[in-house]
Amino acid sequence: MHYVSTRATSASAARNPQRFSDILLAGLAPDGGLYLPETYPQVSGAELDAWRKLSYAELAYEILRKFATDIPDEDLRALTAKTYTPEVYRNARADESAEDITPLRVLEDGEQGKLVLQALSNGPTLAFKDMAMQLLGNLFEYALAKNNDELNIFGATSGDTGSAAEYAMRGKRGVRVFMLSPHKKMSAFQTAQMFSLQDPNIFNIAVEGVFDDCQDMVKAVSNDLSFKARHKIGTVNSINWARVVAQVVYYFRGYLAATTSNDQKVSFTVPSGNFGNICAGHIARMMGLPIDKLVAATNENDVLDEFFRTGVYRVRKPAETYHTSSPSMDISKASNFERFVYELVGGDAERTHALFRKVDTHGGFDLSGGPGSDGDEWKLVGQYGFASGKSTHPDRLATIRDVADDYGITIDTHTADGIKVAREHMQPGVPMIVLETALAAKFNETILEALGQDAERPAGFENIEALPQRFVVMRPEVDGMKAYIAEHTGL
Repeated sequence: MHYVSTRATSASAARNPQRFSDILLAGLAPDGGLYLPETYPQVSGAELDAWRKLSYAELAYEILRKFATDIPDEDLRALTAKTYTPEVYRNARADESAEDITPLRVLEDGEQGKLVLQALSNGPTLAFKDMAMQLLGNLFEYALAKNNDELNIFGATSGDTGSAAEYAMRGKRGVRVFMLSPHKKMSAFQTAQMFSLQDPNIFNIAVEGVFDDCQDMVKAVSNDLSFKARHKIGTVNSINWARVVAQVVYYFRGYLAATTSNDQKVSFTVPSGNFGNICAGHIARMMGLPIDKLVAATNENDVLDEFFRTGVYRVRKPAETYHTSSPSMDISKASNFERFVYELVGGDAERTHALFRKVDTHGGFDLSGGPGSDGDEWKLVGQYGFASGKSTHPDRLATIRDVADDYGITIDTHTADGIKVAREHMQPGVPMIVLETALAAKFNETILEALGQDAERPAGFENIEALPQRFVVMRPEVDGMKAYIAEHTGL
């Protein structure tokens, strides 16, 4: 299996295909594009039948071995077995088994269809990001140890990626983490999870701006190839291919748990900001998983919903980005969207590069086919199963109350966005699986507003906000950020 950039010409891609291990630590390609496999591996019906009997760790091995063909099988099997254990994913609800790792819960089963919740937040930071990040930490340590090397991870978070990365990388040999987050724009719990870590290899940087400012700096540093090489910069944001492909596993797991035969289909609704989570579902569908719809659920920052409704991709400026009660989706420039656009325009790397240059110069592009548009590929979106919807703060509160009253469980704000939008796209005979984003305790301010009581906290998180916090506040200036990294890496 080899990988090419979404911005590489066919000639350059042919000259320089990359292996999984080559791109594992890299993030962006040298030309500023994102990595994708030359072709997607296909999954047969016989494989799906056999996979129904596997544990989550065994299923992860079977899927990842199709992408990481340069890692010896016994090493990859050991890495997935080490990662996906009940001890790591220990925060299951009382009525769930930690052995299942990502258990399903049927919420509704009536004339409108079946609504199912897939628990993805049982890991150490109580968010779905742990599903990939824990594996990424073990993969990084494995790769660095083989080459006696080190890595400085430079990433950005709107809330959950940062804590998941830091908990996965703390104490890892040869790894430092520099994590940017928007200053005072995360929940108190999210902030405390990150900033209370005292490990010497963890550096938290609160940026005076919004998430997109943080993400832009990660891309700017990654595009400075000499600085990136000199300071051994890698990334764990969802632009990292290994992280995206690790998320493919739970789509297969959800499908296999919700069905009894391969002629059945399911749909997924995914709370979406940076397009990484739902991109993994798209990859699973391209591999042959019988997915009917992939529904992107956005909050008030609805850049993705606007595209799937109209064909116009219009990024918002920082001043136009809302600070909402589902803050992990307060994103107005969806980095992983480039992977889908590349396929939507027929794998034309030069056209993809031109479209995303237009994002930088004109704030977006238009594929609706209307007058003055940049193309008409939006008409093909339905062939990939995509749909979308939007949820607002009042929707969030109402959905949290409904789910608590009807099913006796408390969901977080992002999962509430997912359930609200999922109900608009349900079909009889096709289970709709909503991907849980986080446990409610991470967003207690809104839970208190919705329910009049605090969200339950797993053991060990009772007083996390009271712990001492360690972080620096910086302006969104690339040169200053580079100087900070250089000072603390000593390279």
